[in-house]
Amino acid sequence: MAGSPFQPLDVEGQQPEPQPSILKQSSHPVALVFHFAFRIAALVVYLLANFFSNSFVLTFVIAVLLLAFDFWTVKNVTGRLLVGLRWWNEVAEDGRNVWVFENRDQSRPINGVDSRLFWYSLYATPVVWALLALVAIIRFNFQWLLIVAVAVVLSGANLIGYMKCDKNAKQKWSGMAASALGGNSSILGMIGSNFIGRMFRG
Repeated sequence: MAGSPFQPLDVEGQQPEPQPSILKQSSHPVALVFHFAFRIAALVVYLLANFFSNSFVLTFVIAVLLLAFDFWTVKNVTGRLLVGLRWWNEVAEDGRNVWVFENRDQSRPINGVDSRLFWYSLYATPVVWALLALVAIIRFNFQWLLIVAVAVVLSGANLIGYMKCDKNAKQKWSGMAASALGGNSSILGMIGSNFIGRMFRG
């Protein structure tokens, strides 16, 4: 009936729209793929090596190369693109190791999906390799600990480097904010004192 208050429910029209994929939500989908590609490939080679080859030397070389590619990619490319951070270590003239940090401009926002996936993977990778080290010890597969040791050292170095870089960036930004507030308060103080002085002079 035309005047009936009960209208048929448009079920199809009220279905929620599907969420876009993670890659579509990312600001740098290619960098995000490579952020995971080498580390996942190294894990696959380590876990499934016996299905493809009986040569430990071949497995060791391939796994270490993938771990080295992952270390370099995360340190120099994906960290800069996904979270706006980059770190490196230099040797000073007196022989000291000096940490050098590079961080983004605070006015440039960071994609939330990129940031979460970057930091989750950065923390999770050393934990996964540490668990694999425990399994290798329990099974007395001590030669496989060589691969795990390389993985823990490289992934741990990236984790420590980015933690230091993130801390440095936050300190820098908080210092800039404090100086900006201090400058504004001094300007307001000058304006207020001039205004009060004029009132008493008048």
